[in-house]
Parts: sequence; structure tokens; C-alpha cells
Amino acid sequence: MSVSDRSFDLTGKVALVTGSSSGIGEATAQRLSALGAKVVVNSASSVEAGRSVADALPGESAYIQADIASEDGPTTLIEGTIERFGGLDILVNNAGWTTVVAHEDLDGLTDDIFDKTFDVNVNGTWKLTKAAMPLLRESSDPNVVTITSIAGVRPVGSSIAYAMSKAALNHMTVLLARAHGPVRFNAVAPGLVDTPWTADWDEIRRSVQRRSPLGRTASPEDCADAVVSLISARYVTGQVLVVDGGMTIV
Repeated sequence: MSVSDRSFDLTGKVALVTGSSSGIGEATAQRLSALGAKVVVNSASSVEAGRSVADALPGESAYIQADIASEDGPTTLIEGTIERFGGLDILVNNAGWTTVVAHEDLDGLTDDIFDKTFDVNVNGTWKLTKAAMPLLRESSDPNVVTITSIAGVRPVGSSIAYAMSKAALNHMTVLLARAHGPVRFNAVAPGLVDTPWTADWDEIRRSVQRRSPLGRTASPEDCADAVVSLISARYVTGQVLVVDGGMTIV
């Protein structure tokens, strides 16, 4: 039984899912919409794909193009959400960026790559979360769920900068949960997920499938299930939920 089959209703709630034109964000938007939420779909550049995702959702939806790493991106998203739905109950920080750089290759991890990784993954996520707080504080059950990575838990990942950025988000989640209740802050830290971004990572995928206790990589829907589980667990905050098929225990 999936989370969407359980008696959990988000009717009347408003959810903003960043980076939701594909992958984990798209699956999360679909799941929240199926549970009754009004969903704002977002992407920085994939406008046609983002609009298609929004149009295909079963419930009320809107698409807003905005880059969370830009100066006005967070404000654009929050103001657009207010204009369309009048409030915000759930923020899913899914937007992120990476490029593959071997951890041994310090010269390959250029300042430009390092800075962009942190601008999107950390700075953009922080600024959007901060901008959303006045709206979230007005909700009866406000939630922020941030998609991080097992790269923020273990010394792995597509680059050292990416792993550092995800570790920062994990710690940000706990710090905000401790200081800013009753808004609930949690994170989902996936292992390798089958998304368009990882479509050509065949060798890594085979390695995970061989070593994982569950014998497979994650689907976007697996991650969406974890997001909804955290939203539905009303007495849970400050948690980083690892969704990796058991890879961190082998």
C-alpha cells in the first residue's frame, strides 16, 4: 500500500514544490495533488515541462517559473503562490544542481562549480525558506521538507561541493526545527534515484543494485512517499530520513 492509499487528506492545503518539472519534484507534486493539495509547480528553465506537469495534476495547480538562486526568484515564487492560492502550508525544497567531479580532482572542482552548487542548493533554498516563513506561520500544520542526499550523511556524491551542500541542508533542517516550531522541518536524503539527471549513470546504478539490501535503486515515487510520510507525521520534526534501500548500512 502506498502513502497515497492511506487515509491522509490534504484538501485545502497549498504546497509549493521547487524543481518539480521532472524526477523527485514531479512525483512529489503528483502525490500531493492526488491527496487533495493545491500545488505550485516550479522550474528554473524547463518551462514547457513544468507547465505540462502542472496541467496533468489531478487537482488545482499553477506553474511558476523562477530560479531560487537568482536575486528575485524566492520573492517571485512566494508572491506568485499568494496570488494564485492565498497562502502556503507545505514547502518542498527540491530544486538543486550538481555536476560530476571526482573527489580526487581538486582542480576540476573550479570556483565556478563550487559557487553555483552552493548558490542553488544552499543559498537559494535558505532564501526561499526564509521568504516562506511568514506564510507558513499562518498555517495550522506548516511543513518544510527539503530533499537532500546521502551525500550529506556519508563521504560520497557527485562532487565534494555537492556533498558539502547537502550536509549543510541537513544541518539547516535540524537548526530550523529546533528554533522555529510549530513549523515542522524535515529532510529526505535519498541514495541514487532513477531520474533524467542520472539516466546515464549505468555503472553506479549497477553497483547500487548489487550492494543494496533491497537490490535496486530508488524511484522518484519512493522519495515522494517519504515526503508525504513526513508531512503526515504531525509530531515529527528535525529529522533527516534516509531513503537509500539500506546502502548506508552496508
